[in-house]
Amino acid sequence: MKYKQPMPKIASIFVTRLYRADLSELGKAPDAAELEAACLSVAEDDEAGQKWCEENDFPGYTSYASLDDLAWRFPTFKDLVKLLDRHVAEFAGDLQFDLDGKKIKLDSLWINILPEGGIHTSHIHPHSVISGTTYVAVPKGASAIKFEDPRLAMMMAAPARTAEAREEMRNFVYVEPKVGDVLLWESWLRHEVPMNMAEEDRISVSFNYGWE
Repeated sequence: MKYKQPMPKIASIFVTRLYRADLSELGKAPDAAELEAACLSVAEDDEAGQKWCEENDFPGYTSYASLDDLAWRFPTFKDLVKLLDRHVAEFAGDLQFDLDGKKIKLDSLWINILPEGGIHTSHIHPHSVISGTTYVAVPKGASAIKFEDPRLAMMMAAPARTAEAREEMRNFVYVEPKVGDVLLWESWLRHEVPMNMAEEDRISVSFNYGWE
């Protein structure tokens, strides 16, 4: 009698989740042109932010260190936050957090304007739970966002992955966003924006949500 050789079982464990959706999937999204105009208007008027970027050699502009009231300044940002709350709630559900009666709430919201040749170096977002970005202007040739395998520092003597490796097996994953996309990830996930090769500005709005 011939016996069938049992097949080995290989499972994925400790999965890193990445949420991607169009803002409009959970409600009416702010007008893209209006949101872009608001971002540019804030950048032009925010002298404190301009000074911070200059003193810290930050390429382009960010409101991260200067403004914490964008939703108060412009109705389009207020509408954006309402929609982001819905997307983050969906993602938090998928992550199966035990919130223990507390809530995942918006902690900070800021504008990023990355010019040609600008980069955002590799970083994480401490003191928050879920971080993300929604994309306002993504000209042709603009940077993708690059995510790093959180195990990378512990790979030690492991060989490199093949060029054809499945996405979940790669050390780095590049996501090319489009206008209106929202990306969400757990805040410990290291990421960066490689050099913007487009002649026009790459504009996005980033945010952190905390547990409180």
